[in-house]
Parts: sequence; C-alpha cells; structure tokens
Amino acid sequence: MLLVTAYRRVMSEPTPKANRDLISISEARELASRAKLAQARLAEFSQERIDALVDTLAAAALAEVESLAALAVEETGYGVVEHKVQKNIFCARDVHQFIRPMKTVGVIRRLDDKNILEIAEPFGVVAAVIPSTNPTSTAIYKALISIKARCSIVMSPHPAAVRCITRTAEILAKAASAAGAPEGIIGWMKTITLEGTQALMKHRDVDVILATGGMGLVRAAYSAGKPAYGVGPGNAPAYIERSANIEKAVKDIIKGKTFDNGVLCSSENSVIVDEAIAAEVKRNFEAQGAYFLSHKDRDNLARVLVTPQRLPNPSLVGKSATMIATAAEIDVPDDTRVLIAELEGVGRDYPLSIEKLCPVLSFYVVPDWHAGCEKCIEILRYGGMGHTMAIHSRNDSVILEFGLKKPAFRIVVNTPTTHGSIGMTTGLDPAMTLGCGGYGGNITSDNISPMHLLNIKRLAYELEPIAKASLPPARDPGAALLPQVPLRTRRPTLDGTTLARKVDDFLTNRSLVSGSEMPSSQSKHPTETSITTPVEFVCEDDVRQALKDGRAITIDEHTIITPAARDLGKEHQVFVDAGLS
Repeated sequence: MLLVTAYRRVMSEPTPKANRDLISISEARELASRAKLAQARLAEFSQERIDALVDTLAAAALAEVESLAALAVEETGYGVVEHKVQKNIFCARDVHQFIRPMKTVGVIRRLDDKNILEIAEPFGVVAAVIPSTNPTSTAIYKALISIKARCSIVMSPHPAAVRCITRTAEILAKAASAAGAPEGIIGWMKTITLEGTQALMKHRDVDVILATGGMGLVRAAYSAGKPAYGVGPGNAPAYIERSANIEKAVKDIIKGKTFDNGVLCSSENSVIVDEAIAAEVKRNFEAQGAYFLSHKDRDNLARVLVTPQRLPNPSLVGKSATMIATAAEIDVPDDTRVLIAELEGVGRDYPLSIEKLCPVLSFYVVPDWHAGCEKCIEILRYGGMGHTMAIHSRNDSVILEFGLKKPAFRIVVNTPTTHGSIGMTTGLDPAMTLGCGGYGGNITSDNISPMHLLNIKRLAYELEPIAKASLPPARDPGAALLPQVPLRTRRPTLDGTTLARKVDDFLTNRSLVSGSEMPSSQSKHPTETSITTPVEFVCEDDVRQALKDGRAITIDEHTIITPAARDLGKEHQVFVDAGLS
C-alpha cells in the first residue's frame, strides 16, 4: 500500500530524482519477490497447462496488435504503425507457433544410444529490459518465451515507452490471471530509473536477464552478477555480388531498411556493390524511391544525424526519409523512401558509416567479391560484430566464402536482413533478441528461445562398469629420453610379532582397549593380516567398529579415508601407518 501511495504521488506532482530512485528500487524489489513466489507455483504446471497458458497469452496479444502498435508510435514517435502491427503479429502468432511444440516440462528428450534422459528445469525469474524501438512486440515475445519455460517475468520498460509497454503487460497479465496462472508471473515496473532497473537485475530473486537496449544497459546487465542474454549493435552490411538478381536485391534492401523506418538493429545500414554492376544498381535504387546525396548534402546529413558520441540522433531515429531530409535542409522528392550517401571509407572520419536506425544507407563500390568481403568485415568491426549481414548472389561458391569468413552469426542470403535475421523470411528461429556470440561480447550467437531459459538435468545410466585396475602399459621406447622417475612402492613392513607388540602397547597407553586401561595380556591382538596389510578405504563406520573392537586400522599413503573417518580416527588415534618402526 505504501508503494502504491508513493507511486500515485509521483504521478501527480514533480518528484526529486532521489525520491524517484527510491520508489523505483522499491518497486523492483517488490516485483521480484512476488515473481519468485509465483514462479515456484508455475514450475509445478504440467506441459498441458503451460501450453494452454501460452495459447491464452498469445491470443490475448493477437487481439490487440493494432491498438498496441498505434500506442507505441504515438508515445515514442518511432516507426510506422502498419509495420509495428506486423511485428506484433509476428511475435503473437509466428513466435507462438514456433515455440508451441517445444517440450519444456519434465523429460524433454531421451538419448537411447547413450542411455540418458534430459529433464527441463526452469531458470526462475526473468528480468526483461524492453526497448523503445520495438516496445510492444518485444514485450509480447519475452513474455511468451518466459512462460513457456515456466519462468515468471518482470519487465523494465524504456522510459520513453512506459505507457505502451505497460499496456501490453496489463493485457498479458489479465489473460494469465483469467487462465488460472499464479498472480505475479508477469510484472512490470511503472517508475523507471536506471537505479531501479539495476536493482531489479541485481535482486537475489532474479535468476536470469534478457537485456535489449543500448550498449550501456547491456553492459549493466552483464555486470549484475547474473546469467544474462544481451545483444549488440547491428550496422548490417548488404553485399550485392555481380551475379545477383539486381532488381530483387535492391527491392529487398529498401524493404528491409524502410521496415518500421529502420529501427530494428538488424536492418541494413550499408550497401556494398561490385563495380561491374554499380551503375545498374544505382538506377534500380533510384527507380524504387532512393535518393543519392551530393557530397554537400551528405555532410549536412552527417552533422544532423550523428552525435559527437558517434550515435544516431534520438530525435531522428525511426523517422521517415523525407522528415530526416527536412531536418538536414535537403530538398528531396516527396516519394523518397531512402537516403543514400556514397562513402569512401569506414570509421570516425565517415560518420554515416555507423548504425543509423533510420532509412539512411551508406554506399560502397568495390572491384570484386574479395574486396567486398573485406569491406563487409570493416563495417562489422566498426559496429555490428557478430550480428547480421546479407549477401545477394547466385554464385554458391561466393555465398559459402562469405559464410566462412564473415564475423556475423546471421548471414542471410537473397532476403532483407531485417526480416531474415528474426526468422520472418528465413528458417532461423523466430525471435526479437538476437545474440552476437563471442564476436559481440555475448554468451550465445543464437536467436533466443524458451530453451535458453531452461537448465537441462541429465539422468545418465551406467553403460559399462569400471574395469579393474591393470598393470601399467609397457614403456614406450621413446620414454628413455624422458627423466626416469622411480615407481612408488609400499614401505617395508615389520614382522607380525613385533608389530602386534607395538600396537598392543600403543592401544594400552591410550586407553583404546574396550572399557579401560586393560593389561596387555588381556588386550585383543589383531591378526597378522589385519595389522600388516594396509586397507584401501576407510569410512566413519570402519573407525567406529575399530573403536568398538579395540583394534587399530593400518593405513598407508595409498589408503583413501573419508573426511569424517579421518577426524574421528585422529581424535582417538586409531590409525597406524604401515611404515611405523
């Protein structure tokens, strides 16, 4: 109740940042604790109940795809409503259809040839950071894959998209509750600060993080001390090789770059073209609504679009080509779909070679596919390592060379990078979180699915018993060149009569003979074999039995002794070293 009262006060009057931080941190703690309790109950659901619950959530989201898309554009100013509708449908329908057959409860796989059973164990509570560029679709996607894995989820919305993400979460939570799910399996923060988001990610009840956002936020996720799936920047190059279907290649690139005004991190950012077809490629771009900038216009655009930190200007992210041209004071036809800047290089001296997140492309001409290969690598290294690129070609040998050489984990062929990378036009796993692997500083290169939110237990049956210890193999003749190390041998043992006398004295002097300081003539003399032959293994029960029998246990350097047996044996001085003299 205190939290609710505080939140209402925050929404009705200006609140100092310190107070907002405290409220946000308090929210994070409460939501994480509730999610932990809810997840413990969700973990007991059968596969049938989980599947039915996910079906219900997907249907609830699908019924609201248009309203959520409109709200996202209204609140953030990013993208195109019709395209956000498509992304919402992709998550509520296509992702759902992909994950529905997955087994995520109990025994999920049997490896009969290895006699192993694999058993699914949910990670627990997911802290999900939701971006402003793809807010409602990402919220739907992360909720579905979390619940499918029997994980509860707490969302931390981007501050610029709180309303649309909150609305999405409310729809999903209401549907979950109506379906009989535990209260709290879908939670979301309402007071958003960096401190509150960090508190959520670090909370002891959070088990794994799904981080989608800027590099600063992703690094914060990795430093939270929890398993984390993050993503890197895209900056995807698209190479058009001389054998390509040029008209289709250009159409695909424009379609990818203009989809939701380029806000997906896997959208095309650069075009690399073989010199032999460059003129024809340009004609096709112009015929399909692209505008090639003059050097002066290119410089004007760079000053407006790229910040001193080499990041895209947030006020122009997700805007149309004509709006961006107006902001840069460039006159373009009203039907312009994409702005294209021809560049001579990549890096800080060429600002438009960065990831741009809007309908602006850089353009490079290269002599052949070898040079095209190097230019793609150069672009990816400047921002986009491990993410995505495209090749448009009908030469399978060149396509394979690109697959082998490029530092990108999604190399899509003859399709837009935007649609191909997320599995909309390719056979890749449908997903809105795309790992960049070791190249991009991520733990995985996969498209993230419910399987990444499961731990797998393995029940492994013995295939064959351990063979009895055998003699060392014959020495290799070459071993003579190595230093000769003498074989370890047992220490020489005493004769039975002498050792029995010494043990008898040892036990008598330490009152270990049963009951009291019994005279040596009444003590129990161990047999020669039990005294002179060191045992191979000693447990605590062996020591207690020896104490009861009033006898010692003979050991040597090869004897394995459990910790409890060692402590008890030392306390009562039961052990006798075989090398005692």
